[in-house]
Formats: sequence, C-alpha cells, structure tokens
Amino acid sequence: MDKIYITRKLPEEIVEPLRAKFDVHMWHSESIAMTYEEIKINAKGAHALWTMLSDNIDRALIESLSNLKVISNFAVGYNNIDVEAAKEHGIIVTNTPGVLTETTADLTFALLLATARRITEVEQEIRSGNWTSWSPMQYTGMDIFGATLGIVGMGRIGEAVARRAKGFDMNVLYHNRSRKLEAEETYGFTYAELDDLLKQSDFVILLTPLTPETKGLISERELNLMKNTATIINVARGGIVDEQALFNALTSKKIWAAGLDVFEQEPVPLDHPLLTLPNVTVLPHIGSASIRTRQAMMQLNAKDIEAVLENREPQNRIV
Repeated sequence: MDKIYITRKLPEEIVEPLRAKFDVHMWHSESIAMTYEEIKINAKGAHALWTMLSDNIDRALIESLSNLKVISNFAVGYNNIDVEAAKEHGIIVTNTPGVLTETTADLTFALLLATARRITEVEQEIRSGNWTSWSPMQYTGMDIFGATLGIVGMGRIGEAVARRAKGFDMNVLYHNRSRKLEAEETYGFTYAELDDLLKQSDFVILLTPLTPETKGLISERELNLMKNTATIINVARGGIVDEQALFNALTSKKIWAAGLDVFEQEPVPLDHPLLTLPNVTVLPHIGSASIRTRQAMMQLNAKDIEAVLENREPQNRIV
C-alpha cells in the first residue's frame, strides 16, 4: 500500500477518503511546523509528500526519499520545492492554482485599504488610550478613489485585483512578462515598463512569483523611483523586496507606507526592523485564508495525490 506523509495536521474530513485507499501518516500539529530533519525522518518510505509553503523541500531531501512519486504543495507558489531536482528524479509536483484567486484578491485590496487609511495603526491608538480629542489633520491617510494603481505581476490574482480597483475608479497600470491585450481591451488596464509604473503609481502592488529573476526586484533604486506619497503592498513573496532598502525608504520618507502580507523569513522575527514602523501594516501571510478557500485547496492536493498514486494524470501538475 502506498504511503502518504502530510507535513501538517489537516482536518480529518479531508484526510479520511485517502485513508481508505492508502497508508496515511500526518504530523501531529496544525500550528507547529515540522523541521527539515523531522520531515526527512518521518516521510521516509513515503510515495506521496503533502507539503506546506513553509517546508523546505530541497534536492538533498528529495534524494533521501527514494520512493517519492508526487509532492503536492499546499499553495500556488512552489519556490520552497526544488522543482528541477524533482523532475530529474521523475517526481510529479502539484500546486493549488485557481481556487484562491478571488480570496487573495480580496485580501490584497483589504491590505491596500488598511494601509492607505492607517487602519491598524489608529486602532492601536484607541486601544492604548491615545485618542483624547478630534483634530482636523489627525490620523489622515491617502485616498484610494481615483488614484493610480500599479500592479507588478498580472496573473489571475493581478487581474482580479485590477477589476476591484476599477470599482474605486482607479487608473490601473500593470507590468508583466507578457502583455494582457484582452484584459487591456476589456477593462481598460494599461501596460507600463516597471520604471514608469513605479514613477506614476500612488499604490504599487506586488503579485509576481518569486523566481531568480524577481528576487530583489524592488530594492533601493526602484524605491527611489516611487513618489514620496506612494505606498507599496506585497502579497507575493518576501524575497521580491529588499527589506533593508524598504526600511530605509520608509524611515527617510522616500515613500509613504507599506503593507506586507509576506516576509523573507516567516514567521517574521519579533525584532524585525519593519515591525517598529507605524507606517507599515503587517499580516501573517493570509492571502488565501478563508475557510472555503483553504478547504478547496486541500481538496485539490488530495485529488492530485490520489490521481498520481492511481497512475492517473493530476489536475494541477507543475512538472
């Protein structure tokens, strides 16, 4: 019987159908992540590995699990997996595209609104007892309605965010590896080179995958191109932004604010410099975190694992 190892505790109603067909083993905790060595030891002999975005599935780990047929990643992104190593060893890798598009777009726009209007910052002011009177320019933020929005990475989620932006009468610019001519014609989005987008946008949203080409895409040079009234929102991956450069740009007022759902190191350390700044709104990587969407993502993973172990083609194959 093929063995499945799941690196985080998942709801039993999701796992139970797999137990009827396969030898399923699962980590004991939902909140405590497995270490690299724990995965290596516990997944020994596994034919299927069900992974989380926080799991580092590198070449050495892949080569230590000689029975592996499939790695199914609980995320759209898969930069935590050495895909080339998996391919070399004939291991199928799957992910969870599509089902989280609208949920992530909702969260992206919520983070944009919260950062622009300083929602979390001023909430803490009330809870700390610092709101003692009303004054004309107290707690003022930036308008979203009618502003220019620049989206870097116009995939499914980017298009969904851009559609929401049109409801706020925003002027939408985008930068992508390829033009989206149909979306331009249908929704009125405008393609721009990255430098031009950064110079013109009031809000810049990062939605590009983390690849060798996009790592450090936004650094000191790019931040210096932005308006000093501009805000940057990152719901993609932490490594796309040079965090030290972002900290410097925020403290020197080269840009106005930042909203971050992702960090280069996650969970983010409590002593991270960006956490000290009032003009940074932070979230714990919850782009897809609605109950319905997370359950749908689990179903995709489960169905793809089942397909591979039964010698069928999975729906969401990467390699």
